[in-house]
Amino acid sequence: MSIALDQVTKRYQDQPVVNDVSIEVGEGEFFVLLGPSGSGKSTLLRAIAGLTGIDHGRISLHGRDVTHVRARDRGVGLVFQNYALFRHMTVADNIEFALRVRRMKAAERRARRKELLQLVALEGMDERLPGQLSGGQQQRVAVARALAHKPQVLLLDEPFGALDAKIREELRRTIRAVQRELGITTVLVTHDQEEAFALADTIGVMNHGRLLEVGNPNDLYTQPATRFVATFLGAANLLLARQSVDGIRFGATPLSAEGAEPLQGGREHEVVAVLRPEEVEVGTAREDLSSDFIARGAVEEIVFTGALERLRVRLLDEPSAAQLLGAGSASGDPLIEITRTQPQRRELPLLAGAQVALGARRLHVLPTPISSFLACAPTEAEAAEIAREPLLESLSTRMKTRVSLRAIDGLAGTPAPFAGVAAITAGSQASETVEWLMRHGAGEVLVLPKNAPSPARVFIHWTDEAVRRATLAVSASLLRHVSAEAVYLGIVPEGDATGRGTPMRKLLDARSEAQQSHGLEMRTELAIGETVTEITRNLSTGSSQMLVLGITDITQAGTAYRTLLAAQPGWPVLIVYRSKDWGPGRQAARSAPEIAA
Repeated sequence: MSIALDQVTKRYQDQPVVNDVSIEVGEGEFFVLLGPSGSGKSTLLRAIAGLTGIDHGRISLHGRDVTHVRARDRGVGLVFQNYALFRHMTVADNIEFALRVRRMKAAERRARRKELLQLVALEGMDERLPGQLSGGQQQRVAVARALAHKPQVLLLDEPFGALDAKIREELRRTIRAVQRELGITTVLVTHDQEEAFALADTIGVMNHGRLLEVGNPNDLYTQPATRFVATFLGAANLLLARQSVDGIRFGATPLSAEGAEPLQGGREHEVVAVLRPEEVEVGTAREDLSSDFIARGAVEEIVFTGALERLRVRLLDEPSAAQLLGAGSASGDPLIEITRTQPQRRELPLLAGAQVALGARRLHVLPTPISSFLACAPTEAEAAEIAREPLLESLSTRMKTRVSLRAIDGLAGTPAPFAGVAAITAGSQASETVEWLMRHGAGEVLVLPKNAPSPARVFIHWTDEAVRRATLAVSASLLRHVSAEAVYLGIVPEGDATGRGTPMRKLLDARSEAQQSHGLEMRTELAIGETVTEITRNLSTGSSQMLVLGITDITQAGTAYRTLLAAQPGWPVLIVYRSKDWGPGRQAARSAPEIAA
């Protein structure tokens, strides 16, 4: 591998801005780090270059550990957004600067400069000053200077950000051509999705300091594994659906499709489906659709953009309608985004206010175990208070999902099926509530102390290997949306006679499965003692801690873990329940299938 990062972490004021990032970039590969501002991508690039130190992890370039090697000895070239040219030096002097520092002979410097100027299409501009060049030309000089000393790795930190659209496109083509001709391993940092698609062999998407997904551009667009990647790589409509033994359905409408994962022991559950705007079919009536019907709607807005027409359609409230997540209008009505080509527009002209039938040509079901939240309390008013808890509000906003309300007064009767993660208040009655919810179908319960902050560290523990996979999947889904470090806590009872090797193998197996199956990087710690005591001790080491706990025995919530759920002020605890006869549990594989009509 040309570049290898292993659990690289960088903190500012004890907050991770780069959070356990592991990447492998192949020889000659063009790798793009994509993410919004503040996601940690530029900090990670500077760490690779050696311009900033790291607090944890290892950085290797071409098999050499350079974690503690100074920047000039790493063999990298770096191009910044603001060109960073010496204003008083000519183009020739700027390009030759790094060669002079390395004491290269004058004749060799001139030959290298001529070669580079030809490579970036700036022949004859040797004696111009940077102020006499356009922005695009200055950035070409910056690229030539970065390549002057023949680095093994080229790092580009949003080099097109200060340029207009036409120059940006021309410079993209130039850099891609140079990269291919030289075969140099290149890492580009950007927040521009179009830029990433145009240049990348491989894209890594970052958010909140964590690397969420890595893959080729086409796979990440058509088969994302996370809500964030689905909505960041182009527009996406997120829809809630149900998976049962009969397949996927929206409301009362079945789809001729399968879910992203096997059904767990016949247990129906909620899933999240991605519908790209270009995959929405529009017809005047349901019978006109050639694809699966999802809802009826009313056209709210029509925007002409040249090659495409963009529609925003309000879904009408009916039993068969799909439920839309993370979108809306000023009136609060759910709006679905649709794009149509000009031939499609001419075939069915529409005006604002028109009612239409909507179909899905292709859907992609996300392999995420957290679809939505359900605040549960004795009354709906108390449930509404839970829904306003800062941590739950933050999670639902970042996940672009909903929080519904459910009154469970008296924990009596047989309730309607539970959808999503049930959320309750911590306290003396929490363990009984958790047990009741799980006996009636809840697979995950979030126990919230009052005003719990967003966690800085999340501990992960399971009581039985049968629930390991499900616990890791839920943990990964949670940790994609919080700026927290993940720590798997393995606990061995004192005097355990199984030997020292078994617990360590379990730690390694857990980390390997978290990486490969769920895209989750986590630390591992081994404790010796009584389980609840050790969990409590670790949670008490900081003020913003959280626990994800996997169990296979419902009664454990009301017995072994009662004190954790009743502790004051306490910690947020997300309990994951999977009965041993549910099989392997939920899987978060990257290869979740598409649903095509």
